[in-house]
Amino acid sequence: MPFRLNRRQIITGMAALGAVAGGRNAFAQAPKRIPIPEGEFVPLPIAIPNFVAGTPGDAEVGVGVSQVITNNLKRSGLFAPIDQAAFIERITNIDTAPQFQSWKQINAQALVTGRMTRQGDGRLKAEFRLWDVNTNQQLTGQQYFTSPEYWRRIAHIISDQIYERLTGEKGYFDSRVVFVDETGSKERRVKRLALMDQDGANVRYLTRGSDLVLTPRFSPSTQEITYMEFGQGDPRVYLFNVETGQREIVGNFPGMSFSPRFSPDGQRIIMSLQQGGNSNLFVMDLRSKSTTRLTDTPAIDTSPSYSPDGSRICFESDRGGKPQIYVMPATGGGAQRISFGEGSYSTPVWSPRGDYIAFTKQGGGAFAIGIMKTDGSGERILTSGFHNEGPTFSPNGRVVMFFRDPGGSGGPSLYTVDISGRNELRVPTPGFASDPAWSPLLS
Repeated sequence: MPFRLNRRQIITGMAALGAVAGGRNAFAQAPKRIPIPEGEFVPLPIAIPNFVAGTPGDAEVGVGVSQVITNNLKRSGLFAPIDQAAFIERITNIDTAPQFQSWKQINAQALVTGRMTRQGDGRLKAEFRLWDVNTNQQLTGQQYFTSPEYWRRIAHIISDQIYERLTGEKGYFDSRVVFVDETGSKERRVKRLALMDQDGANVRYLTRGSDLVLTPRFSPSTQEITYMEFGQGDPRVYLFNVETGQREIVGNFPGMSFSPRFSPDGQRIIMSLQQGGNSNLFVMDLRSKSTTRLTDTPAIDTSPSYSPDGSRICFESDRGGKPQIYVMPATGGGAQRISFGEGSYSTPVWSPRGDYIAFTKQGGGAFAIGIMKTDGSGERILTSGFHNEGPTFSPNGRVVMFFRDPGGSGGPSLYTVDISGRNELRVPTPGFASDPAWSPLLS
């Protein structure tokens, strides 16, 4: 059974919704835009009434879609959804213009109206409109047809459209996170590979927990995951196909292999291989299975991550005496150290936007999650504590997810924080969770 369907399979038809009577300038050319903040910021008040039930029995899914959109926008930190108890107007028909004065009275700057209607053939029709309350303008509108079981996916797609229309940047809600699910005592911890929506819903387990799994990472197509598994022998690097549920060994390598990660075109996997007391970086072409060595030092080079254009690699190395972050051409060659702060740096990962590298920084008895520009300047600590590790960027590069282990008898949990260090939030998971990896936006 496939774990995921692509967007074309989810949506069987879509169309733009034009302006309704009383609403001016559908898809207006002077749109409301809110700037993506780097510092202090007041979130935009937005009203999201429950979607209207187009036919009897659709009320529950209408409420569900509204709640998912509300939670997505609120968790982004850019929007402040208004409590529905404050609403003056009750939306009963999205084909007529809202009573804008009622929404202005409760300080709503934007308004989302929508409807969910069951069709005669069993499909679900989802419609929404986004309004600028101050100008009485419809900013965008769309309708989709899908199978009823995919209503949460539609809610994420609508959330992305609202985010993009109001910020001018791509959203990140229609995406997945693969992570290591952990259960049991520390002495007998069971670790399974798990997949979930970015908001923690729809958790599915990809492995059974009989062997230890580590460092899962998505391919650019989002259809494959590469990860390490410790079985009876040496650890092996696997490819897991999310569509088919099938897995295969990438290759058998002498010694230990670590931290596999896809190239931006999905055609190669870069990793570190241990030989003796050292580890160096290697890249494997997935079609020819040929392997090329990229570093050759008497040090530990590991945790490689490609730049979005595939031309460079950032990685962790202790060649200077303690773990630091280095950048070099993707084909190997001269490496430049870019981290120079106090303490040691590890688990670097390049932002999908190409502007920052996220890292784990250890020093003073604490682990911090931070970002720096790709030349090492502008270092910014986003959060710190007893044990924070494993940053991964959202598809739009605006949010970082990581795991935090409080120590003691507890276990790790997943958190998100935006790249300004604001809006730190816990991501709900069924049990303990570590080593998250965010997918690109689903296609």
